[in-house]
Amino acid sequence: MIYDLPYRRLLLLTEGLLGMFSSKTAVCLLRYRRPHVVGILDSQNAGKPIKSLLQDVSDVPIFAGVPDALPHKPDAVLVGIAPVGGALPQPMRQHLIDALSKGLAVISGLHTLLGEDPELAELAERNNTRIHDVRDPGPIHRIAQGLARKTRVKRVLTVGTDCGVGKMVTALELQRAALKLGLDAAFVATGQTGIMIEGWGIAVDHVLSDFTAGAAELLVEHVADRQICFVEGQGSIEHPGYSGVTLSLLHGTCPDAMIMCHRPGRNLHSEWPECPIAPITQQIDIHERIVAPVHPGKVVAVALHTAGMTPDAADRSIKSIADQTNLPTADPIRNGCDSLIEAIRRHLDL
Repeated sequence: MIYDLPYRRLLLLTEGLLGMFSSKTAVCLLRYRRPHVVGILDSQNAGKPIKSLLQDVSDVPIFAGVPDALPHKPDAVLVGIAPVGGALPQPMRQHLIDALSKGLAVISGLHTLLGEDPELAELAERNNTRIHDVRDPGPIHRIAQGLARKTRVKRVLTVGTDCGVGKMVTALELQRAALKLGLDAAFVATGQTGIMIEGWGIAVDHVLSDFTAGAAELLVEHVADRQICFVEGQGSIEHPGYSGVTLSLLHGTCPDAMIMCHRPGRNLHSEWPECPIAPITQQIDIHERIVAPVHPGKVVAVALHTAGMTPDAADRSIKSIADQTNLPTADPIRNGCDSLIEAIRRHLDL
């Protein structure tokens, strides 16, 4: 099931967890859907200037509860965190009860499905509203057949040397850059936060393994008539825990081009001591060889995640990776995407 979320007046629920890293989902929504955010629900931070908590954000009110936010006419409450284990923190529950009682929709990317909670489900039905568990893909039973390669759309997949290295942000920034150049560019969401940002997609990590590549194929078919699409990558092909979803995206989307995402200084997968990250040149070769039997996709550029690094350190890392790979390299947030999008256009003849 490809989710379609029509809501345009969102309250982001962070109750006690508002922060750059503790509420990453909310932070991403503030970056990419700011015009659709009417406020934050967080009683512990209510009334504070949001800039004191998130330096790059301003003019977003923080409310103690749903009743305080109603004058701003919200249409949905979106759970703005992605905690380890994926359960709903108890302090957030009352906010959702209040939202559903007032007819607001609830959007959640938690592993715990809120629509299966008897109290919350009954409130949604009684007040004629909906709970959207965007991590629940519904009944997908599609076996991939390599059909993505037969579509008109040029397919660019972000891949990574590890998890959490900027694959979603890189895909979004590349789409923005492509649109500015006049290209008919789509962002294809494959995870819960991407779906919340774009308003549609499939959380492929919750699809049964036989059908994950088929789900990726469905997503490409959904944008088949566009000029180019940027597919949000997941996992890492050599990560022992999350390689399966990466392989499914490689074979399901049949990418024409790939952007390798990397975080300088990270040497272990998920900081697990027995899981070292292979050199980036080796990983580029692995991705190209794995996808080759299905479609001749090439890694054409490298996107670095240099958050927290000094400008000099970031510049040194960018130069080092560019020298190692002989590929255009940049941090899409720090440097912009000009060199990356130019490499894609050159490779795809756009």
